Amino acid sequence: MIKKIEFKNIDFNNVENQKFNKIIKKKGYYTFPSAPGIASINSSKEYYNSLKRANYVFFDSGFFVLLLRIFKKIKVSKFSGYKFLFLFFRFLKLNKKKSVFCIDPNISYSKSNKNFLKKLGLKKVYNYVAPNYNSKKLKDYRLLEEINKTDPDFIMINIGGGIQEVLAFYLNKKLNKKTKIFCTGGAISFFTGDQAPINNIIDKFYLGWFVRLIFNPLIFIKRYFYALKLIPMVLFNRVKIKK
Repeated sequence: MIKKIEFKNIDFNNVENQKFNKIIKKKGYYTFPSAPGIASINSSKEYYNSLKRANYVFFDSGFFVLLLRIFKKIKVSKFSGYKFLFLFFRFLKLNKKKSVFCIDPNISYSKSNKNFLKKLGLKKVYNYVAPNYNSKKLKDYRLLEEINKTDPDFIMINIGGGIQEVLAFYLNKKLNKKTKIFCTGGAISFFTGDQAPINNIIDKFYLGWFVRLIFNPLIFIKRYFYALKLIPMVLFNRVKIKK
């Protein structure tokens, strides 16, 4: 079985036969780059470096998975942020003493996310509303102080792709104690109801992009058009299989 593939010096993890309880044990930061995100690595140095240094990079993009099959004859399994959180929330229901620190884009989402996690039975849920970060000069001493003080078992970064990974790299390097940081972006909103309704069937058949496009076409049509840059990137770059 293929364990990893190396693309543009980034190791992507194929978790087809791995159990979630094994995955969740590793400290560091977990990333789920979208197709537009991967397509941007040539133009965003900070984002690219954050992916190269991540402890886990998963196949969140069904488009990327399909391109690997078509152009490179490489078969890997999609493992989206949605699927990861589905398993993670099931894990939390069985481990209610665990603590979660959420980094959210605004107060409304912060309240919604906290209420959702509380309904899972968690007693320790912490929330922080992120400022507008500059990926080239990213610093947040107040956030570091809050996380060091609360010492959470897990950190969920619920802000946009491209910046959350850079923030995760910063936190992983600067925090007093290593923990587990998930760059799942807006995926928690599929569960809280704050974004387009996505379920296991939609995710399984790579249709999450279509549902998002229907519910918010002005934002996502531009992103998905940009993702087409991924076609020549996969076609003309070497992909190394690691077993």
